[in-house]
Amino acid sequence: MGFSIALIILSLLLLLLVLMHKGKGGGLSDMFGGGMQSSVGGSSVAERNLDRITVVVGLLWFACIVVLGLVMKYN
Repeated sequence: MGFSIALIILSLLLLLLVLMHKGKGGGLSDMFGGGMQSSVGGSSVAERNLDRITVVVGLLWFACIVVLGLVMKYN
């Protein structure tokens, strides 16, 4: 039960983190005005930290799914 709740929370958090990323252009973000902004330089510290947090939450989400699969298999 605890892993199911963790999976729901991690899924919502991952969705929020992905939506917070700045569009890089050429995709659906152009349709909604995301391509209008030009990037002057490289990634800022906030963007890199957001990338790192997103990767960590994604890995936790994946691990939670694997654990839930193993629990369901052996129950």
